[in-house]
Amino acid sequence: MLFNKYAKEQFKNVYFIAGCATGGKTTISKVIAEKYSFIRYDADVEFDKHKKLSNALEQPAMNRQFNNADDFFLRDIDDYVQWLKDNANEQLPFILDDIIELSQRNKVVCDLQLTVDEAKQIADYNQIVFLIREDNSDIINDYCRRESHGDFNAFINSATNPARAKQNCNEVLRKLNSGLCDEIKSSDFYWIARNGNSTVLNTLKAVEKHFGLV
Repeated sequence: MLFNKYAKEQFKNVYFIAGCATGGKTTISKVIAEKYSFIRYDADVEFDKHKKLSNALEQPAMNRQFNNADDFFLRDIDDYVQWLKDNANEQLPFILDDIIELSQRNKVVCDLQLTVDEAKQIADYNQIVFLIREDNSDIINDYCRRESHGDFNAFINSATNPARAKQNCNEVLRKLNSGLCDEIKSSDFYWIARNGNSTVLNTLKAVEKHFGLV
């Protein structure tokens, strides 16, 4: 078990919105938090804080250094994929500690990355929804267009060959999404697939119903 110190009881006031990159986690978690006056927790936003609390021996992926955008984006794809997985795994205990503390004051809706095995350890069926994306043809441009990803967009465009950097990154995200989607679909957890007919309102209604909020 990854988190022997954690028990589901510690997360009874937490709703988890997990899933694939550009699956809709950020949008839906924002709407849920605003509508129900929950605390919204975005794990990506907290990364820099958690990195300062980490150390290179115990969290090597979080502390890996890159010289520039070429060094970051144009590396071997399998290395890039594994680094992202390791980062998520190393950051997760910091995230869980944060939301345990926050959930003592109010209900929390948490936007984060979780594997199915991780979810089983901390969340009951009606506490988590996986939002997945089935069209993985152009993930990176969707990701870069978001206002909250302005720094990432500037970084990838600082590469000597931005088009190649985006192509490489897109392939990495496709690999991550594909593997995670297969895992989610074969699990017992509730999931919603984003496609060309998806709307924020329809997804919100489905998530609210699953969480028992309506």
